[in-house]
Amino acid sequence: MTRIAARGAALGSLAVITLAFLGPFLWVLLSSVQPESNLSATPTFEFSFRNFDAVLNWETVYLPVINSVVISGSTAVITVVVAGLAAYPLSRYRLRFKRHFLLTLLFTTGLPVTAIMVPVYSMFFRFNLYGSLPAMVLFLAASSLPFAIWMMKNFMDGVPVSLEEAAWVDGAGWFQSLTRVVGPLMAPGVAVVAIFVFVGQWGNFFAPFVLLDAPDKQPAAVTIYTFFSQYGQVAYGRLAAFSIIYTAPAVFLYVAVSKYLAGSFSFAGSVKG
Repeated sequence: MTRIAARGAALGSLAVITLAFLGPFLWVLLSSVQPESNLSATPTFEFSFRNFDAVLNWETVYLPVINSVVISGSTAVITVVVAGLAAYPLSRYRLRFKRHFLLTLLFTTGLPVTAIMVPVYSMFFRFNLYGSLPAMVLFLAASSLPFAIWMMKNFMDGVPVSLEEAAWVDGAGWFQSLTRVVGPLMAPGVAVVAIFVFVGQWGNFFAPFVLLDAPDKQPAAVTIYTFFSQYGQVAYGRLAAFSIIYTAPAVFLYVAVSKYLAGSFSFAGSVKG
């Protein structure tokens, strides 16, 4: 295959992937502003914000979004802190079972949460934790830890050990060197882990649906289920309007931390030879 043909095949593949994402996105945009929208989302010249007015209330949008922010934010904070503390010895010290532990972490990253929901549900019910928001946040943080530790360890490996050794010479302990030297230098990596965990839990439907009993505790991902009736009818316009509002916080988060994500792990000049 010539170079031009390979480039054309790559651009064609990217165009197909782009259209695959743009199609559902355009359907959501059109359906949200069409008064009588349906599954076909046929474009008309009638535009209305009636669907947004119908869903913008405390029960449908505000309370579920607040619950999503609390659940996803708490899970991201706990996961980042614990993953940072767990990744530090894996990155800096020679441990006897380090390789086996890392392979175990890699294996658990491929284990779907749905595969363990039945024993988790039984455990929550047995210890009277069913419906407890803090208990569910701890479970979500625990399920996010394997991949977070794996990523955090790889980011931490990029920070030169000599910078920590200089801090140790000045009298800093391991905790001071972690929080004042390693942590700030790997801020883009911490942001990546936090966003990965936040976005993953923002769209988590199954765990809150199984572990939370009261509707006033459910996040926005579960609220989408209310637009589907038991007889197969769907309020497409309201569903599309809710989907746009539901997606907005995650997009704003990406934009807010984009400068950290664009930062490189270049430590050139930080160490003198």
